[in-house]
Amino acid sequence: MTSLIALLILVFAMVVGIPIPLAFILSAAYMCLTGGYNPVMLFTYGFNVQNTILLLTIPLFVLAGAIIDKGGLGEKMIETLRKFSKGSAAALGTTTIVACALFGAVSGSATATTSCIGSIMTPRLKDAGYKPGHIGALLASSGVLGIMIPPSILMILYAWGTGTSVLACFLATIVPGIILVVLFSLVNVYILKHDKTPASPMAEKHLEDMLASAQEKEKERLIKQDNKKAWPALLMPVLLLGSIYGGILTATEGAAFSVLYSLVIGAAYYRRINFKTFRAALVQAGETAGVIMIMLFTVSILSRMYMTENLPNLILNGLTSISSNRVVILLMVNVFMIIIGMLMDDCSGTTLCGPILLPVVAAMGITPIQFAAILSVNIGMGNTTPPTAPLLYLGGRIADAEVKDMLKPTMLLIVFGWLPTLLLTTFIPSLSLFLPKLFGYV
Repeated sequence: MTSLIALLILVFAMVVGIPIPLAFILSAAYMCLTGGYNPVMLFTYGFNVQNTILLLTIPLFVLAGAIIDKGGLGEKMIETLRKFSKGSAAALGTTTIVACALFGAVSGSATATTSCIGSIMTPRLKDAGYKPGHIGALLASSGVLGIMIPPSILMILYAWGTGTSVLACFLATIVPGIILVVLFSLVNVYILKHDKTPASPMAEKHLEDMLASAQEKEKERLIKQDNKKAWPALLMPVLLLGSIYGGILTATEGAAFSVLYSLVIGAAYYRRINFKTFRAALVQAGETAGVIMIMLFTVSILSRMYMTENLPNLILNGLTSISSNRVVILLMVNVFMIIIGMLMDDCSGTTLCGPILLPVVAAMGITPIQFAAILSVNIGMGNTTPPTAPLLYLGGRIADAEVKDMLKPTMLLIVFGWLPTLLLTTFIPSLSLFLPKLFGYV
């Protein structure tokens, strides 16, 4: 009962707007007062569990994302992908979605992906006739691909909290991530077809210029030149993922490689990184990583107390008292994770739900690797689901859109994108286990 009350205190604290680390501490303080826990031992435990080289991966990937953003690599990726749109507004939306997946493959962060890709693509999408609400919703859902396409900070946290293989977790989210890319692209075409504004004069002129035969040869030359400039940026995900899955580098070493590669290319090739921009990237990465590490410290203490109080069994007994049907129980677990994703940021939700709910779903026959994929889809959907939806509000700020204008496209993306992917990932194990089996992790 103590752990359930503490969980309710945690949820209530987040609903009223208390910062998440403080909400964790408040819940832990209640358990200390009522359960007789020694705070000194809890703080010692919190420091000890963070004493692992695996967590060094997080600040390194955050730093790599900041350098990519400021070093021009992300912009070159997008410009190369945009060449394939050939003036099509629908293809430009697909380019945005794929660019988010590629950027996520080297940054591992949904927030960094949404911010970087959104700032570059928003003007182009508006010129192509996209409404601000449509853009904000598309950026929010596509930005979550940054936590679905490996390497993912969330999967590192999940592996750390549950003792699962990091690489197996990376592989488990790839197929669900690809399914999301396809479904988002289809939903985007539907929204654009039924809710499109006239293209701006700038966009019309751009399309006319592309069709002008007198400039075709010059355009082809420029495209080839841009592609040549873009190849180091496009090569980065290939080298990073190839070295990790090929066994050449560990996840932590891969994170260090991504920092070094992006720094060298950004400074020597694109000449966008200097002392000032590098310092700004360090500050940005330091702030983000600092918040994550403080959150990990507090949530690790609280998770330990929940496990001591046998909260997973209490949750399982509560669910089975409602229904003994496996499908119903898994649906209720998914609803719980979606609510957590709505209330917390992605890192907090993953770190809290992983160790607590894994024993619950394991009793239903779900393996830790499959649950990694289920959790990532749930947390991603929760982060874009109103009323809280932290990533949705970020996408709205970038697109300069009001929340009410984003509700309709967001719900379409949820109903026809997120929910089908979640159901497929939950009830068809092979979607998330195929690649881990292929690489020998299952």
